[in-house]
Amino acid sequence: MKLTRTADLWWKNAVVYCLDVETFHDSDGDGYGDFRGLTQKIDHLHRLGVTCLWLMPFFPTPDRDDGYDITDFYGVDPRLGTLGDFTEFVRTARDRGMRVIADLVVNHTSDQHPWFQQARDPKSPRHDWYVWADEKPADGDEGVVFPDQETSLWTYDRKAKKYYLHKFYKHQPDLNVANPAVRDEIARVMGFWMELGLSGFRVDAVPFLLEAPVEALPDPHEYLADLRAFLSRRNGEAVLLGEVNLPYTETMRFFGDNDGVGDELHMCFDFIGMQQMYLSLARQEASPLAHALKERPEPPRDCHWATFVRNHDELTLDKLTVPERQEVFAAFGPDEDMQLYGRGLRRRLPSMLGGDLARVKMVYSLLFSLPGTPVLFYGEEVGMVEDLSVPGREAVRTPMWWDSAVEQRRDPDSLLEWVKLLVERYRECPELAWGDFQVLDTAEPSVLAHRCDIDGGTVLAVHNLADRDVAIDVDRLEGDLTDLLVDGTVPVKDGTAHVELGPYACRWFRVVTGD
Repeated sequence: MKLTRTADLWWKNAVVYCLDVETFHDSDGDGYGDFRGLTQKIDHLHRLGVTCLWLMPFFPTPDRDDGYDITDFYGVDPRLGTLGDFTEFVRTARDRGMRVIADLVVNHTSDQHPWFQQARDPKSPRHDWYVWADEKPADGDEGVVFPDQETSLWTYDRKAKKYYLHKFYKHQPDLNVANPAVRDEIARVMGFWMELGLSGFRVDAVPFLLEAPVEALPDPHEYLADLRAFLSRRNGEAVLLGEVNLPYTETMRFFGDNDGVGDELHMCFDFIGMQQMYLSLARQEASPLAHALKERPEPPRDCHWATFVRNHDELTLDKLTVPERQEVFAAFGPDEDMQLYGRGLRRRLPSMLGGDLARVKMVYSLLFSLPGTPVLFYGEEVGMVEDLSVPGREAVRTPMWWDSAVEQRRDPDSLLEWVKLLVERYRECPELAWGDFQVLDTAEPSVLAHRCDIDGGTVLAVHNLADRDVAIDVDRLEGDLTDLLVDGTVPVKDGTAHVELGPYACRWFRVVTGD
């Protein structure tokens, strides 16, 4: 692989790290993390090998939805610092070789946003910036995202004397993306933050952004393509990473397709693969994940899937069947308090796996070896667990474990050092990000084996999802196998290698020919 190509398309082998400024590091002891504290901890992320930081919302907010209820898209919440602090952080991250992206939350605002307060007057020019109805639609109670908090998608506003749409909470009224003025304002928001150094955005809840109402848009995807074009004009290296939790065939539409080249989102999260991975872990069988990977379509050229073990929301299992979901619940969240909305878990991986470090390490080996751009959620590298005493999704958004990070840095067998090794090897193996991917059939149901090939290079990875010793034969190899995670080799005889794996073991190999 030519380094010039991989550098131009940096997102295809990036290591993305998601964090909440408010919970990452408190620099002044006032109980809130801030940009100055984040900047002080930038070398932790640099040592880890992170190449792209994804910031959860840091804008002014009443903070009724962890910052996703925004009152000013052009500012920094005073608790977290100033625009100057933000700019210094971005400069410092760039100095360490890290790009920065941020959440683009433009499907709704806070009901305290000046736009909405003005829009409550039917005569205001901003009235049509939101979605209103004189009567609540007949299907207005269907599709509620947070059924424990809301019973309808429409709420009556006494001042406007109309109902307004909110796909999420009632304090988050939906913007009307069918209004050209709203679309122009969203572009201005993007342009503003790119001028301050951002390299792109993680686009929140993309399908919701394009859904309602779109009568004035001939095709909602044309709007997404317009956003992509605007982004590329302002910064040719910038990316859009989309939250699209849909079946593969529907998700593919959000990459766009312009003669085989994606012209909408650069990356989409692989929600299907993530959910099937947890089903495989629960069963200790590779087949659910292997089937998903075989079925996953190849995105357009220069686009990519984003892979993850955990994110900042509930660990959604909504694309599993009800019996499958119950299997995962039984294995990893049997108590009702561990579950959320009847569709997901509010737990982190180490506690779900009973603190079994070997199993946890194996899962992160999967993350970094599967095709896609790996995305870490803050604290995963030190084995953070949830706090179930905190309500809802906040259980997994608790303050970063800095004492654990210091302790693990001194322990060569720690999870932190393991993740650092995985990052290093992943970056050294362009085959994993760029190569042709193939799931290999093995006679052992618990083993996922796959290979990635490009430009004559081959990397092979094998993972044992079971708590017992296994052995597999891998054929059609053209050279010996050199270990990438530990010292050692596995000989290949007549094109076949015999690989032994302990409980929850994982191995990466490079195929080395005699040439």
